[in-house]
Amino acid sequence: MTNKMAGEIGVIVLFSCCLAIAICNVQQQYREKGRSVAVTQTSGMPWPMPKQMTVTTIQRILDVGSFQFLVSSSTQRCDIIDEAFVRYRKYIFGNDDRTLKFKTNRKPRHGSIDQEAYLDTLQINIASGCDGYPSEESNEAYTLMISQDASTATINANEVWGALRGLETFSQLVYQNDMGLAVINATIINDAPRFQHRGLLLDTSRHFLSLDILKENLELMAQNKFNVFHWHIVDDQSFPYESYYFPDMSRKGAYSVRHVYTHSDVKEIIEFARVRGIRVIPEYDSPGHSQSWGLAITNLLTKCYKDGQLSGDFGPIDPSVNSTFQFLQNFFLEISQVFPDKFIHLGGDEVPFDCWESNPDITSFMTMMGYGKNYALLEEYYMQRLIDIVQGLNKGYMIWQEVIDNGAKVAPDTIVHIWKGGYQDELTKVTKLGYNAVLSAPWYLNYISYGSDWRNYYQVEPLNFNGTDAQKALVIGGETCMWGEYVDNTNLIPRMWPRAASVGERLWSPMEVNSADAATSRLEEHRCRLLKRGFPVQPVNGPGFCSVEL
Repeated sequence: MTNKMAGEIGVIVLFSCCLAIAICNVQQQYREKGRSVAVTQTSGMPWPMPKQMTVTTIQRILDVGSFQFLVSSSTQRCDIIDEAFVRYRKYIFGNDDRTLKFKTNRKPRHGSIDQEAYLDTLQINIASGCDGYPSEESNEAYTLMISQDASTATINANEVWGALRGLETFSQLVYQNDMGLAVINATIINDAPRFQHRGLLLDTSRHFLSLDILKENLELMAQNKFNVFHWHIVDDQSFPYESYYFPDMSRKGAYSVRHVYTHSDVKEIIEFARVRGIRVIPEYDSPGHSQSWGLAITNLLTKCYKDGQLSGDFGPIDPSVNSTFQFLQNFFLEISQVFPDKFIHLGGDEVPFDCWESNPDITSFMTMMGYGKNYALLEEYYMQRLIDIVQGLNKGYMIWQEVIDNGAKVAPDTIVHIWKGGYQDELTKVTKLGYNAVLSAPWYLNYISYGSDWRNYYQVEPLNFNGTDAQKALVIGGETCMWGEYVDNTNLIPRMWPRAASVGERLWSPMEVNSADAATSRLEEHRCRLLKRGFPVQPVNGPGFCSVEL
């Protein structure tokens, strides 16, 4: 090797070493710069935040062996309360080795404790009945009193639905203190929801969701005080609902015989939701989003034409033939009997007009009706006839905003579901027309991004639009949505929760509870609480840990 070659190699080695050192320094600086401190959790703070809450530092102790739930009289006992007592005992004290068990048995690890420090009983007082189904008029208000010295705490509620919400709050106030005891601070709460309609939409057409996953989600909804499960049960992609009157719709429209909700499945979900104070509103979207319907129902869908010839494709439901409405009458008669809630979601969104425009029979019908080439009038005709059918079945209905956007005139008691961008202007328009409104546009959780995106959902103010007080009173609530293109049983729960909790607090808590910074520590505790209860909910605040990990 020549001296020149040796020198060149030496320079290369020196350069490589310097480069490596520089890279290491940059990486170290990046790590130091990017290092964040774990969010400090609160202890025994509820989610969503109650309307009014006074908390003291006086701790009352709960003993797993002696603590009991009671109702004030036998007339207030029902399956809703009995099942709730079983659930909340499990949530408070744990039921397996993965959870933190509070097995004090009045033998604390450090020193002795006065027996008067123990809280022995939570008594529920319900003014009215304790059965039936939750509705759009359910009263969910409650008061919770945990005194500094009495051995009994009390929940007072006019209806059982308020008692359920109070039980959830009570369970969240319990935490483990430094001595390893299950404690709850002396607290007074006066609580009621800000909005009556607090919903969550799941799409079971694009990917089928098992009963276990639907139930797990309903459990989480109850623990975040949601009260409406909007079940977008069918769509173009599949028809997994097993119809009594039209069984071929699922036989031909579902992905397979395994991907079907049977009669008993649907009944099971409705009952599971009922005892948690959750309404089930099914959505059967039409006249668009109905390709799977047409696989079993002959001549239901519009035949599309190209260059004057049948193309072999199909469009929305055909409103020009009476057989369509005969089918809808029978189908929605069944739906009205299967689903006990007053409301059915009728869809009406994203209706393409091109197939209608291509069909000569539709053109002739348009001429006969005097519609010219205004296909929004054809959509209005379809929706109004469908609404008349549903009204005749003593059901209320929700529709997506396009029905109104296209100029359709619908019944005054219609609930319009807002889902598109520019929702403030849409709320102004819809409420000015006198319709009730439900907002979803800013709360599509299927759109995911890196970081704490829950803050974006949390900071939405539903009434931030131009309108009178009377118009704003027509906004009855909102729904968060998880559309099913990219979620199934494997990832629905962690993707949904606890991100959806941010919407839950926005719809339950007072308008003044609106600081994401102030909410962060409570949400961190809530996420760990849900983990401890056995739910695989994802981190939302960056680096950190929970005392119980799944």
